[in-house]
Amino acid sequence: MIEYLGWTATAVFVGSYFCARPSVLKRVQMVGALIWVAYGLLIRASPVVAANLLVFGAAAWTMGRPDWNAESSRMRKNG
Repeated sequence: MIEYLGWTATAVFVGSYFCARPSVLKRVQMVGALIWVAYGLLIRASPVVAANLLVFGAAAWTMGRPDWNAESSRMRKNG
């Protein structure tokens, strides 16, 4: 059962690279990171938990910064 959670996290994270919009890619990566955190907690692997909390935080932080979000930049230029 736990192994399937790890494989699900892998599939979600890899699938994020097929997202055309950067904001969607980041959201999917955040979901994948949270699944990895759950997996890391279940197997008691603190490096997995820490690394994916950092991934989640970085994705969330860059989504909140319009100057780092290509879609927001495009909308400002066209708007």
